[in-house]
Amino acid sequence: MAHNPHAPQGPEGNPDPAGSTQMFRAFVDEGEPERRQAPQQSGPKVGVIVGVVAVVVILAVVAWLALG
Repeated sequence: MAHNPHAPQGPEGNPDPAGSTQMFRAFVDEGEPERRQAPQQSGPKVGVIVGVVAVVVILAVVAWLALG
């Protein structure tokens, strides 16, 4: 465990468990940039889906006008 000279220590000299909590929070915070990038990765997928739907609708309208 990391030495934290600012952490209060008990009468037996046992380190405060807040140091492990701080280390855990630092570990959890390391994963946040990946979560923030996830919506950006889904953006192009949504654009491709919208593009394909638009092409299908345009082709359906052209076919309806040509055959109608």
